[in-house]
Amino acid sequence: MSSDQGVGAILMAGGQGTRLRPYTTVLPKPLMPLGDRPILELLLRQLAANGVERVYVAVNYLKALIQAVVGDGSHLGMRIEYAVEDQPLGTCGPVSQVLDDMAENFLLLNGDLLTDMSFSELLTRHVSAGADATIAGVRRVTRLEYGVLDIHDNGRLAGIREKPASENILSMGVYALRREAVRPLVTPGQRLDMPDLLQKMLMTGGFVNTHITDCRWLDIGRPEDFVEAQALVEQYQYATFHEKPA
Repeated sequence: MSSDQGVGAILMAGGQGTRLRPYTTVLPKPLMPLGDRPILELLLRQLAANGVERVYVAVNYLKALIQAVVGDGSHLGMRIEYAVEDQPLGTCGPVSQVLDDMAENFLLLNGDLLTDMSFSELLTRHVSAGADATIAGVRRVTRLEYGVLDIHDNGRLAGIREKPASENILSMGVYALRREAVRPLVTPGQRLDMPDLLQKMLMTGGFVNTHITDCRWLDIGRPEDFVEAQALVEQYQYATFHEKPA
């Protein structure tokens, strides 16, 4: 993706990471280290490997620290600029600040995830389908920790399922968006979360597509997720997470 096409991605890095406290009282979640590199750097390297040359990083909480660590992106072979939120604007609100600078189709992703998905494949699917938005999903089998009672309408027990498992498709926090489809749905300075944006699109007749993958993916929201992410990075020594070809 060449720079004359506009900015290719927005990385959302403004959250306070309350579920990861006390770690995030002094360090924003996107700067939490996986091995010897911050989460945010792994994502930026992966975007660069997928052909993204310009990125906006949306910042709020401890923003000066993120800007000092990440810089202008020259050490990563890309150009990084910042969308500064004076107050938290949700997982989509900052888009309105930078929309005019974005490419016709661009990526938006949370800055606290670990994945080996191909961002270029997502964008290619989005563009070829002519979608207004494409949401990336991953298949996961989840198991309840308790027995489940199946009960007849009259209250009598029909059966017991002990810790049943089910397969679901989870939202990865990674999206491809068409700039002009987003424009009428966002208001500068107004809080907006991605589910609300997608719901607005659907209600106004927009084409919201999906891109389902079986890739490695982890939302680093809790201390146990952070431990798991550390183990994954140690196992694969970074290569899986930022050297994937476009």
